[in-house]
Amino acid sequence: MNFLHALADLLKPATPPDPAVAAALDRVIGLVDPLVRAAPRLEKHLLSAVEHALGYCQGLVAALPGPIPINRQAFGSDALVHALFATANDIDEMLGRSQAVRDFLNKPECWASDSFCAMLAARREQKRHFGMAQQGSIIRADVPQEVLYFSSQTLIEPSCELSATRSRLQARALESLLQAFNAHVENLRQERQGLRTNLSVEHAQFQNWHHAHPNDETTQYTRRLVELDVNLRQHDEALMPENLVELLADFLRHPESALSLTPVSVRIDRMGIVHDSSDGDAQTITFPELSSRDRRQHLAALVSISREEARAAVEKSRDQQKRFIIV
Repeated sequence: MNFLHALADLLKPATPPDPAVAAALDRVIGLVDPLVRAAPRLEKHLLSAVEHALGYCQGLVAALPGPIPINRQAFGSDALVHALFATANDIDEMLGRSQAVRDFLNKPECWASDSFCAMLAARREQKRHFGMAQQGSIIRADVPQEVLYFSSQTLIEPSCELSATRSRLQARALESLLQAFNAHVENLRQERQGLRTNLSVEHAQFQNWHHAHPNDETTQYTRRLVELDVNLRQHDEALMPENLVELLADFLRHPESALSLTPVSVRIDRMGIVHDSSDGDAQTITFPELSSRDRRQHLAALVSISREEARAAVEKSRDQQKRFIIV
């Protein structure tokens, strides 16, 4: 009887995957290197790995703070917003030059709400210099200081619906993972081509040398040729579709190696000077830094922006561009 139950379970059709997982699987297959798509039973090999990677990306986006209002009032009252921009005018400049914001404002959906959400990414920069500081009752001008500031502020996936922004960010996170994997495959492909070239050159040099020195020991040359041949065979094997699928599945089960969030806390004053002690004029700002496939780190947070303020900033930027062209 147990045997019949086991046989019935074995013959039972597989449960269809969750629609979100199925969509993510289709997207992965569409974006992955063509070599991987040549592997047999691709969907079966990748389904659980894609499900894990999708859950990871969802958790990553869910961990983003915000939405944080970004405007002139917040620049004066919020320590993090004040640190993100050198002046309040820089907020308008970011909005005015953002192609994502311009595209969003040209869509009918922008009128669904008076404000919209987006992800703000910015590079954290820190530099050392000598500045003025009070030490006891003495004000000194040669005190070594570390200054924190941010650059390359960028808005990503603006939308009136926070859920839509989160969903699009999840898709972009999964796409980033695939880009990292494809870059790895391309590196393997280039390394293989380099090994082929080196093996051809070394073989030609060996033939010439052996022709000129027929009675000399050839161990050194043959060892080098064998070493190159073994490395080439290893790369050939690694680039076989069935092996690449296993590599991709393992990569998607450990996505933190290519995409992760790290919490950062820094104590700064209104001038951006970093303080180690509990200085009364300093505040602690906390934010996550996103580390992606290029290994560069960016502050990442969800922000809320007024549609009319964004529209005014875009119009101001266009007007300045027109004046520059006329001049």
